[in-house]
Amino acid sequence: MNNMYADIIVDISHEALDRVFEYRVPDALKGSLLPGMRVRIPFGAGSREREGYVIALKDKADYDPEKIKDISGILPDSVPVESQLIRLADDLRRLYGSTMAQALRTVLPVKRKIRHKTVTYVSLKLPKDQAGEIRDEWDRKHYRARVRLMDRLMTRPEVDSKVLIKECGVSGKDLKKLEDQGIIRMESSIRWRKGIAEEGRPVKKPPIPLNPDQQAIVDSFLMDMEKGIKKTYLLYGVTGSGKTEVYLALIDRVIRSGRQAIVLIPEISLTFQTVRRFSERFGDRIAVIHSRMSAGERSDQVERITRGQADVVIGARSALFAPVRNLGLIIIDEEHDTAYKSDSTPKYHAREAAIRRAELAGASLVLGSATPSVESYQKAVSGEYGLWRLDRRAGAGRLPQVRIVDLREEFLHGNRSVFSEDLKEGIRERLSRGEQIMLFLNRRGYAGFVSCRSCGQVIRCPHCDVSLTYHRDGSLRCHYCGYQTPYQKLCPVCGMPHVAAFGLGTEKVESALHAEFPQARILRMDADTTRKKHGHEEILSAFSAGQADILLGTQMIVKGHDYANVTLVGILAADLSLNSADYRSAEKTFQLLCQAAGRAGRGEKAGQVVIQTYHPDHYAIRAASSHSYEDFFEQEYAYRSLMGYPPCGHMLVILIQSGDETQAVLASQRIQKIIAQSLETSGEKVSILNPGGAAVARIKDVYRQVLYLKGTDLSVLVDIRQRLEPVLLHHPLFAGITVQFDTDPMNRY
Repeated sequence: MNNMYADIIVDISHEALDRVFEYRVPDALKGSLLPGMRVRIPFGAGSREREGYVIALKDKADYDPEKIKDISGILPDSVPVESQLIRLADDLRRLYGSTMAQALRTVLPVKRKIRHKTVTYVSLKLPKDQAGEIRDEWDRKHYRARVRLMDRLMTRPEVDSKVLIKECGVSGKDLKKLEDQGIIRMESSIRWRKGIAEEGRPVKKPPIPLNPDQQAIVDSFLMDMEKGIKKTYLLYGVTGSGKTEVYLALIDRVIRSGRQAIVLIPEISLTFQTVRRFSERFGDRIAVIHSRMSAGERSDQVERITRGQADVVIGARSALFAPVRNLGLIIIDEEHDTAYKSDSTPKYHAREAAIRRAELAGASLVLGSATPSVESYQKAVSGEYGLWRLDRRAGAGRLPQVRIVDLREEFLHGNRSVFSEDLKEGIRERLSRGEQIMLFLNRRGYAGFVSCRSCGQVIRCPHCDVSLTYHRDGSLRCHYCGYQTPYQKLCPVCGMPHVAAFGLGTEKVESALHAEFPQARILRMDADTTRKKHGHEEILSAFSAGQADILLGTQMIVKGHDYANVTLVGILAADLSLNSADYRSAEKTFQLLCQAAGRAGRGEKAGQVVIQTYHPDHYAIRAASSHSYEDFFEQEYAYRSLMGYPPCGHMLVILIQSGDETQAVLASQRIQKIIAQSLETSGEKVSILNPGGAAVARIKDVYRQVLYLKGTDLSVLVDIRQRLEPVLLHHPLFAGITVQFDTDPMNRY
């Protein structure tokens, strides 16, 4: 039998992930040993043994086989959460392409040397009458600091030691001496850092009674739970149908069974509102993880989860890998959102990673959306996923009326404004009634690009192959690398003073709003206004409190927010996403329109939506206006089936990057040739599409070439990538070249 070797890590922390030890797999363990398993290994001098985790199995040793020791055995106890995460990392590595170290850094919780903040509380250990006698004796001896200390402790059950030291004038040594004498008691505990999303948590509230449709879903889940059935469910519910109440009820049942839950949300901007809703139900038994937290805050949350002090973990994509030890349920809200696709290696999709984590943990997975991804809905109608439906809004809310405005007609009638006449009239009515408005535009900045009207030169970023965006502060900025330069009217090519801004951005719309409705209070929410740590929460809190009449923003304002006083939603340019060179453009447009429309009329007041477009007859816009996902799915799925796009086929993107343009092109051509030769030998049916420069051919002075591979069998694409990886690693042509893979991409390269 051939030898087999295992790479093993002893300490699971980010600092130690590259410290891998190699061991031989004994014949008795071959076939039963898998990545992620905990094993006993001889470690160091003598016969000392330690526990380790298998991260990879291989046929060849990297070191002298004569010096490699055998694994002692597999630990028989239940698989810990660390093992689950390592096995998940191995799955991500194989499916999406990366090194094991990259995959491990993605899934394992951060272990940095960050000290937790502790607080020491001081209380009396003696009965009050004895304490009073000691206090009087101190007074006679003129121990003023100790007298002040005793006065505080006799009136308050416990006091922070730092407060006593500062206000009473005692020292730390004094407190320690009094503790040794049995007069006071000192107890230390961790003071967890809390971000704004957790501060001022509301008082727990009783659950909102479920309507019959919601209750039927919960009952169905409970029946499966009692039978031991764990699977993936798609909760398809129109906007405002009460999906969150269903989530809360499902989590409540899971917690009662002694298990925990993870809830994923697509945007950090949703954290504040989501945490508030869940706090009202589960109190302080929740933890929050997202990228805007400080290292200390994140470390504290991970530590609370590890200690079992949280029943519910809430956060964006990375929260999926929280070290929850008894996971019973994963919920992915707004499951269609592209934010669930990682843009760093491994480029995993949270939905697929969650399916695997749920399998490893013996948990259930719920995908929720008013506009499900085509992939998820197809699996639900085919029976692969369970399908739950909520077709009506909960409570008094009704789906809003939608009006499509043809911007071509507006132009013919002489309207050169950003706002159609219908939208302007709707805004005036809402302002007069004290109701709120949300305006959605999927582009930030003041104008889309700047060019010279004399020679046509577009002002571009010197480091990226993109035009600069004009901002109202007089700057031109690159939204890829951050390059910034002052706006100048003189053209750098022809020297004529005719450089001007074109296109539409959120800043320009804000300026137009102030001019058209000077009395309106306006908030703008985009990547520029939410740069600071708590920018999302501050803007949304102000709007929720009624401190603004109009909330203008990019797509971060259309996802999941619930404001009862919003009765008008305006979608200013529905065609921005529709005209992108991406096979998912119709799906993204439909989802954005439906999500934006869903913000109107969520309370007792009726809602209205105005969609401004140059393509009023496009099926995505028509389906969104009639709130009909089924109509959209029928046409979109037919298109995907005809063209072989996911879910009717699969794609693999190969992105080649280099600081040298010639090297990038040569590497791309070489990779294309290797793949073509491989396909000719194997006879596998895979198409190579659009080889050449990426849509943005240069970012931060790095040149980008891209290959698209399309085929019906995902395993064939995975095999091609795995055959290619060793060549890329060892062939001298690819030295200094970065190659990344993306399976079933969500965005265009």
